[in-house]
Amino acid sequence: MTDSTATYERIAAQIEPFNKKGVALTDGTTFAGDLEWDSLTVMDFVAAIEDEFDIIITMNMQAEIETVGQLVTAVEKLTA
Repeated sequence: MTDSTATYERIAAQIEPFNKKGVALTDGTTFAGDLEWDSLTVMDFVAAIEDEFDIIITMNMQAEIETVGQLVTAVEKLTA
């Protein structure tokens, strides 16, 4: 298992409690469109990701992250 796969699986596990519609996740799954998250859900999710990986995701980074794949890439940069 590559680091990317491990990171993806950890992120997918964090998405699960927030995935009320049971959307199938891919790298291209969008948080706002596909998962239909509002800003409060995004804040709770970001906090969960920060705790899981012991990182800080800035507001600027959050604004640029729209898909699961982009989040995996961002988390890997922050944990490298």
